Amino acid sequence: MTLYIGREASKLWKRICAEITTEINLLAENWRYILAGLICQYIHGLAARGVHYLHRPGPTLQDVGFFLLPELGRDKAYISETVFTFVFASFVLWTFHPFILKTKKIYTVLVWCRVLAFLVASQILRIITFYSTQLPGPNYHCREGSKLARLPHPHSAAEVLLINFPRGVLYGCGDLIFSSHMIFTLVFVLTYQKYGTKRFIKQFAWLIAVVQSFLIVASRKHYTVDVVVAWYTVNLVVFFIDKKLPELPDRTSGSSLFLPVSTKEKDARSKEENHKLLNGNGGDPADWRPRTQVNGKIMEDGNAVLADNAMNGA
Repeated sequence: MTLYIGREASKLWKRICAEITTEINLLAENWRYILAGLICQYIHGLAARGVHYLHRPGPTLQDVGFFLLPELGRDKAYISETVFTFVFASFVLWTFHPFILKTKKIYTVLVWCRVLAFLVASQILRIITFYSTQLPGPNYHCREGSKLARLPHPHSAAEVLLINFPRGVLYGCGDLIFSSHMIFTLVFVLTYQKYGTKRFIKQFAWLIAVVQSFLIVASRKHYTVDVVVAWYTVNLVVFFIDKKLPELPDRTSGSSLFLPVSTKEKDARSKEENHKLLNGNGGDPADWRPRTQVNGKIMEDGNAVLADNAMNGA
């Protein structure tokens, strides 16, 4: 038993080391996209913080979702945050599964480049919408009488740039017309829908996305229109950007042993192959075998012998 555990642990360690080497090589080629995506996440948080200074509390707008769904209340607002944390953590863990599991379909770095592209495009649209129109927030801390509904003018630039994380993120107001939680949830679900391998997990993920939508409205964190806009906008963004991006290499077909080559490597390989062909060193060695012409047709050696026998017999 101890020997078996030691052998499996050794295999796992070798698998992790090999995957780390592969991902480091990919990160060296794509670190600019990862860094740009992370910077855009900060810019999105900064924009949401900035619109809070413009927020003016007022009466809650009439909303069909508020009429149909019972209000969870201030003390149960944590339910939607718990569901979102579960979705976020589960997706992050899934993207790192190639380091441990034998069966793998994705490269961690490449899939995060794709996810960040989806998030950034959706968040740019979100920033445009909530700066175009400021609505009175329906959340409890955004209503009239709450001390957090209005932010006093900042005393320094650092007060704005630091965005008071995480309190400034949890108690923001004014960033409406587009639900941030639904952006992340839908991007994660759509990504797993394409690159995941477990059908029941895909179905469960869509169920969680629907439940999350209802919880956001029932918690009065967003108006129903914020969730509806997120549902169709994120799907459209992912659809069009996914068509523009190069397809990820599929590791299930045995191509996991080879990293996707860069443009320079492709050019070098094509030049080398052309050089070999010009010097007569390229091509399949099987094509170097002598061929015999019979009745105007080029035939292989074995076929030529049979053809000669047939001609003599005739």
